[in-house]
Amino acid sequence: MLTEPPGPQHEWLDDAAGPVVRPYTLTGGRVRSAADGFDLVAFVLAGPEVDAADPRLSPEHRRLVDLAHRPVPVAELAAELDLAVGVIRVLLGDLLARGLVAVHEPPAAAPLPDDDILKAVVSGLRAL
Repeated sequence: MLTEPPGPQHEWLDDAAGPVVRPYTLTGGRVRSAADGFDLVAFVLAGPEVDAADPRLSPEHRRLVDLAHRPVPVAELAAELDLAVGVIRVLLGDLLARGLVAVHEPPAAAPLPDDDILKAVVSGLRAL
């Protein structure tokens, strides 16, 4: 029968902070996603056939897939997993490349009117 030695059992645990894992270990040292950067309000949705229990996925990827079975914004995923948005973007890029999730970006904002047009409108209103 094996007994564990006295003292801390796991050096990677901190009593006050819990598990200590650096963000770059979750992304394999990558700081950029394979896909273009995702907007914070972009919605992520996992495909209906995607299994969150797939053993080929890391625990973080599984959790993202599990949360994305309903449309969820990127910012909410970061908050739910308590990870930096940059880490979430890299992990989502992995899932997107595998075809496990779809990302729906918000529509581009319409360009603002030219300053000259706004000045002309203000001048016209003052002339009334």
